[in-house]
Amino acid sequence: MTRPAPLLDEIPADAPTLRWTPEHRDLVYTFGGAAPKHRIAPDTRIVSWTEDCFDGFVKTASDLPSQVMPPGHDNPQTGPFYVEGAEPGDTIAVHLVKLEPARSYAVSAFAPGFGALVGTDRTAILAADLPETSWRYDLDADRTTARASSRDGRHTWEVPLAPFLGCLGVAPSAAEVRSTIVPGTFGGNMDCPEVRAGNTVFLGVNVPGALLSFGDGHYAMGDGEIMGAAIEGAMNVELFVELVKHQPTPVPRIENADDVMFVGSGRPLEDAARVAFKAMVRWVRERSGMTELDAYQFVSQVARAPIIQLVDPEYTVLVKIDKRRVPAVKTGLKTGP
Repeated sequence: MTRPAPLLDEIPADAPTLRWTPEHRDLVYTFGGAAPKHRIAPDTRIVSWTEDCFDGFVKTASDLPSQVMPPGHDNPQTGPFYVEGAEPGDTIAVHLVKLEPARSYAVSAFAPGFGALVGTDRTAILAADLPETSWRYDLDADRTTARASSRDGRHTWEVPLAPFLGCLGVAPSAAEVRSTIVPGTFGGNMDCPEVRAGNTVFLGVNVPGALLSFGDGHYAMGDGEIMGAAIEGAMNVELFVELVKHQPTPVPRIENADDVMFVGSGRPLEDAARVAFKAMVRWVRERSGMTELDAYQFVSQVARAPIIQLVDPEYTVLVKIDKRRVPAVKTGLKTGP
């Protein structure tokens, strides 16, 4: 069976800490292909900051991304960080310690040809595009709720804050350079609300140093992210990076004390789900010693699989189970004559 990867009880008191607030010129816009901004040892705490998905250019409901944001500046990343000793076939465990809004406001926007309920370049239909539109969300004094208004000013609504990172990834394999809009086996733009404080994200290392980066702060988001944007805002970030040697992680895994989760990416939607479900069946087999068919049956009855997002070039589905429900190996059973 695979040796369990670590979950964080507490950060060691003597752990080195990197405190770094990037300048705008330090941000990068790809996974892979960028030189590391810092080299860190395993077991390092990173205290930093990340910009919103609009690169900070959208500030009001009057700001349209296509007019104020330079092309190719979607989802700017803080990093990459070179993890000393990380080699292909290893795993990095990213413990998310603290994620807090860095501004008193956030924004969201709709872009023509982007979203789950409109025609796109991949689902072409003969219909006029909806107009590009932005919304501003103002946070309350305690930064627990965000409020927005309808375009005509006749309605308001509130959304409880649940901060997470839309992007967390490493460099892809085979010297690929990927846009920060896409998710994949390297993590990337997963837009998964479980990439939140208190959880640990496990990512397989594809290149020396892993080249970890993060960004795309989300203050809250509904399942599916169907309009193409969450409640987007800059984020103060604290995380702790561990290195797990000689243990591959082919599909991004998220864990806490109670749950294990896999993030599958792909199109069509069912292929994204298959990636995550297959990874979960494999994990249950390794954890319990069950046969593949028994593990398949178990997962089919206990797993939950929310649709994370239906808008990116690859969709994402999360498959989740309560680890306490995984059957333990029974001892003392007679297995032969």
